[in-house]
Order: sequence, then C-alpha cells, then structure tokens
Amino acid sequence: MIHMREFNAFEANNVRFLVNKQVAYATIQITATGFKKNILDATAPVRAYFLEKGIHDYDDQPQGPEHKRLIDTFILTDLEQRKTQSSLYRPVTKKGDPRMWVYHINEFINPDEIFALIAYERRLYVINLSQIDIERSYKSRLENPIRDLINAIHGQATSISDELLGLIRNRMSDWVPTTVLADTGVGREVEAQLGIQMNADKTPDYKGIELKSKREKANVRSNLFTQSPNWPLSRLKSGKAIVGRYGYIPEGYTHKCLHVTLSALKPNPQGLGLNVDYGKHWLEANEYALTANDEGIYKKLNDVSVWQLMDLHNRLLTKHHETFWIDVDTRIIRNHEYFRVTTIDHTKNPIPSQFDILLEQGKITVDFLLCRDSGGDTYSFKVGKKDRALLFPESETYIINAI
Repeated sequence: MIHMREFNAFEANNVRFLVNKQVAYATIQITATGFKKNILDATAPVRAYFLEKGIHDYDDQPQGPEHKRLIDTFILTDLEQRKTQSSLYRPVTKKGDPRMWVYHINEFINPDEIFALIAYERRLYVINLSQIDIERSYKSRLENPIRDLINAIHGQATSISDELLGLIRNRMSDWVPTTVLADTGVGREVEAQLGIQMNADKTPDYKGIELKSKREKANVRSNLFTQSPNWPLSRLKSGKAIVGRYGYIPEGYTHKCLHVTLSALKPNPQGLGLNVDYGKHWLEANEYALTANDEGIYKKLNDVSVWQLMDLHNRLLTKHHETFWIDVDTRIIRNHEYFRVTTIDHTKNPIPSQFDILLEQGKITVDFLLCRDSGGDTYSFKVGKKDRALLFPESETYIINAI
C-alpha cells in the first residue's frame, strides 16, 4: 500500500492558504506507477471527502467497469481551466480497491507531485499543489479561475454559517422538548429542529458545517471523529482480534467487549496506551506494563494497532473544516426533558500539527467501543472543551442565552 509523503514547504504554504480561505479539499500524490498506468488510489481520506461533499460513495459502488461513474472536472492553472472528467470505479481485481483517474491530468503534473481535489457544486476542481503558487494566483491582478473558485467557496461558507446561526436563534432560543431522554436526545432534537434527518452517513450535518451538541453541565469530551486503524500496518488486523486479546465480559453480557479510553499519558487497566511515532508518522496503540524496578515507568510489550498521522490530519480537516459546538441548558418537567441553546463556539481550520501535540499530551484520547459478536466497532478521537482552542485557533462564540 502506497501512502502519501509529507508536504514540502511550497506545498504546505498552498495548503495553509486554502485552509485560511475555508476551502475544504482532499490530496493525492501521483506515483510513477500511477502516472504510467493512469491509476490513482482513492485513499481513505479521499473517500471520506467525496462522501462528505456528496460526490460519491464507494461503499455502494459495485465492482467492474460498467459501474464506473464520471464526474465533471476542471484542472486549474494560473490562467486557465481545462474541462475534463474524473472516473471513479472499483476494479474486478484486488477486492475492488477504490480507484479514480482524472483524464488529462498527466499534462499538468509529474510523478511524485501532489494535487488538491476540491469539490464544489457537485463538480471536482484540481490544482497542482507542487507547481501552482495559489496565494500568488489569488492576489494577481489578472483574472484567473483559482481566485474565482476560492471566492465562490469562501462566500458560500460565510452565508451558510449566518443562515445556520439565524435558524438556531429562531428555533432554539426558547425551551424545546427532546423526543428521548438519553445521552443523544439533545443532539437528535437539534438536528430535527434544523430539518436534518437522522442517518448513519459521515457527511457534515448542515450544508458542510459539522454540528456537535451537548448539555452545558455535562463534563464530557467532545467527539472529533471516528477512524478505524490502518489494518494492513497493524499487528492485530481487526477489532475482533483486539477484543479477543484484551476484551472482557461485562455484567449482563455473554460475549467479550472492550469499552476503554486510550491515552498517551498512562496505560489504562487493560495495559493499552497511545504513542506518537514521528519517525514513522504513526499513532500507535500499544500494550504496556510497569517495569520491575521503576514505579510509574512503563515498557512496551506488544504493538496493537496503527493510524497514519496523515490520514488523521485529513480526516480532521475534512470533518471539522467548520463546526458549531452547541451547548444547551436543560430542565426536567414532569419527567420530560427540555433544552435551550446557551452558547455556540464556531470554529474553523484546525491545525493538524497541534493534533499530534495534543495526542502526546493526553488532551486528545481514543475510545475503543468494540464488541466481538455484535459488530459496529468504533474508534472515537475525543478532546475536552477547554483544550479545543488549542486545536481550533479561529473561534467565535455566540451567546444565545446567558446562564
């Protein structure tokens, strides 16, 4: 499996400019083999981005060329845009690993270079991050398609956030009954009030803006996203294998489960903890044990699972490109819960490098919610409210109801 290299300084500057302009994107590195064979891997971050932007769902796509999907695509340079198409498909061979190809991309890119895929109005736009100075193009006095695209996306993002804030003020400033008295009751009702139907997909909740709702008095960590380990790189190859090795049978259950939090500060009672390996660009879940002679000093016993930091960074950037963190006040009247929105933290553009530091500091943790027989395993990356500002420096707070 080929994994994307780190950005060089030029590419990193391009990425920062896109992020600052509220442009969500996915990235692909074109290898020498892919360049020659006209094949690109639709990596996990790319698939998540396509799903979130309503471009394509590879999970619902059958294998074979007859099921290929074509998406209108524009390749952008400093002065022109080339209209073409992208093919999204799953071949019959190799278990139907998701693939894609941008027609004519070979004319605008070289092997080992990285390009950005930007989804807008059901179309894809391609910019070579290794060659095009995006900020220079944007600030140029000459008319160019890059500035037009960025301005369109930025303007749309601003109007949508204003629209969403207005809806919340109009519909949830006063007391609203929840339909169920449960941990998820408030979140469900917030979405219902906004006309968002409950579903199991991973798309942002309101026109590209992620919604995270919780009770004001609940001292709980916020869920950033869920992301399964990179199983080919992991020693244990599935959640079932992890449960088989480290799970337990909770009271009232007949099978093993593993509901635990992993931190880089200290192993949990199962001996599981996290480690950020900058040399390999990995986040590791490992098994640890106390050393024989040094109290409080742990040594690694076994590898468990691995995430690539680049995959986690891309997941963070696409999931939380823009987020409303909604806190609500609640009251119980005749055994029924009512809520009203108190404050909203409006964040944009998380800093991926801070994500790694917060993992090291134990401020971001990972919850394993695994059951060997029932399926539906989740790996949730969470952060405390007071630590969010370290990850999301661009934040604005709206007071809806003072407490």
